[in-house]
Amino acid sequence: MEKYICTVCDWVYDPAIGDPDNGIEPGTSFADLPDDWVCPVCGVGKDEFEPVTEE
Repeated sequence: MEKYICTVCDWVYDPAIGDPDNGIEPGTSFADLPDDWVCPVCGVGKDEFEPVTEE
């Protein structure tokens, strides 16, 4: 599963970890996050995230 980075604050959503502080279980893909989920650091929506590109 692909990691996604917040384009506002650079926080990375890692599906292997999830977002347990907000009830998102490990193993939850970014696509399966609820539509109202927001970045736990800066509060922006999913539309402000983009896939992490490995360099």
